[in-house]
Amino acid sequence: MTPTLSNLPALQIEMLALLIAIAVIAGIARRLSVSYPIVLVIAGLASSFIPSLPRVPLPPDLVFLVFLPPLLFAAAWQTSWTDFKYNIVSIGSLAIGLVFFTAIGVAITAHYFLPSFDWRVGFLLGAVVSPTDAVAASSIAKKIGMPKRIVDVLEGESLLNDATGLLALEFGVDMIINGTTPTIGAGLLRLLWLFTGGVAVGLVCGFVVTWFEKWIDDGPVEIAMSFIVAYGSYLAGESVHASGVIAVVVCGLYLSRKSATFFSPTVRLQTMAVWDAAEFGLNGLVFLLLGLQLPVVLAGIRDYSHVRVVAYGLGFAATLVALRMIWCYPAALVTYKIRRYVQHQPENVPTPRSIFVVGWTGMRGVVALAAASSLPYTLGNGQPFAQRNMIVFLTFCVILVTLVLQGLTLPALVRALGLGNEKADGCDEGEARRILIRRAMEHLQNCKPGEDEDLHHAYDDLLHQYEHRLESIQDCGPGVPAMDRHARTMSTVMLETVQAEREQLIELRETGRVDESVYRTLERELDLSESRLQSVA
Repeated sequence: MTPTLSNLPALQIEMLALLIAIAVIAGIARRLSVSYPIVLVIAGLASSFIPSLPRVPLPPDLVFLVFLPPLLFAAAWQTSWTDFKYNIVSIGSLAIGLVFFTAIGVAITAHYFLPSFDWRVGFLLGAVVSPTDAVAASSIAKKIGMPKRIVDVLEGESLLNDATGLLALEFGVDMIINGTTPTIGAGLLRLLWLFTGGVAVGLVCGFVVTWFEKWIDDGPVEIAMSFIVAYGSYLAGESVHASGVIAVVVCGLYLSRKSATFFSPTVRLQTMAVWDAAEFGLNGLVFLLLGLQLPVVLAGIRDYSHVRVVAYGLGFAATLVALRMIWCYPAALVTYKIRRYVQHQPENVPTPRSIFVVGWTGMRGVVALAAASSLPYTLGNGQPFAQRNMIVFLTFCVILVTLVLQGLTLPALVRALGLGNEKADGCDEGEARRILIRRAMEHLQNCKPGEDEDLHHAYDDLLHQYEHRLESIQDCGPGVPAMDRHARTMSTVMLETVQAEREQLIELRETGRVDESVYRTLERELDLSESRLQSVA
């Protein structure tokens, strides 16, 4: 529906209804301990059967130009550059090798179970469904406690394979429209420019923003800048015919690494809060709208019986899962040898269990549906593209099967294979806390005043507090430093003390003894204290 003055109230009502649905459904998903993207897709799918419900379209331009840049930027910002660089061989195997293996595999097998699909149409179909979803896989993997090394590889794959998937899509469309077949040399050159051009654009955007950030320290301005750079780097990459996806990912990784040097603590807290809300809202809209597309998809395949198209969809989804599995096992062994003997990384041989989980976690999302919806309606000779509607339907089936079926079964699979909550060899966080506390104690000892007796006692008291904190940190597994029973009890007591302060502060406001500005200032301090204590209590 195109927004005009006459239908603007209807659009506002639809948007309000979507936002309410996202909040309610996400809350239910949390209570059920299920990843919210899965529940949102199921809810959208169920809602699409309501006859009187307005049909909300999901045009490709909306996905590529509105949703994709900020979501990629947010995902890149939260990705560790150290882990990304360390796993780049494994990531490249999935983000580049698997994409083209999928496209070629579908090209070879499509005509066996899909009528009127030759190898060109099959390649195009494989290119459409090759990108995995950046949000669904990582959110599910983290929620169930999957080993960090697997999560890092899956996140890196989903950040990069949008670019290679869209390149394969470009080749497929060119073969269908013009009847030409790109040469290997031309394909490699195009792939090289996509990546190098995207990296260059992303770094330039990152350099410019880093320089500009040195001159400002204003939360709203810097938050606005972060959204501008997410869209700007994407559009800049596309404008030079490189990969906008690579540009925004590189820019996000670079700025995330540099943010410690130009973000003040206040700005960092404000920015993270705004981006958390924006990321949740955009993801919620994407997955809910994805489920609502069923009537649009079914409208294009009215010439086929329901049983027949369901068989096609399930058969194609099974083929896609099988192709990923076939690739993952030998590719994992090859990348292990490269990482072990060429990069000299202390990697162990990947176990069949971990490889199977990586193969099972190939969830597709809205980018695949947007790619399918962007396909042309006619060929170069003016004839209609007869297989277009079937490609859109098969893509939708793959999304449902991989996102819903695989997503719901993944927790049980990980537990059955004994990979859930796997412990790492060391405790990076605990060791880091020790180093920071020792540095703080060293600073206090070096700057302790020698004359002022009151300050001398204050410094000693602070040193004792740091000594107690140092003693409370013990060896542990990944993520959370272990604390002894006494330390946890004290954290609980301190948390209760902060809550008592909050009750008193509310009473002061209600009785008019403090105005709203004083109340907000003290409330923020209590919020920060309580948030820190809740993480360890």
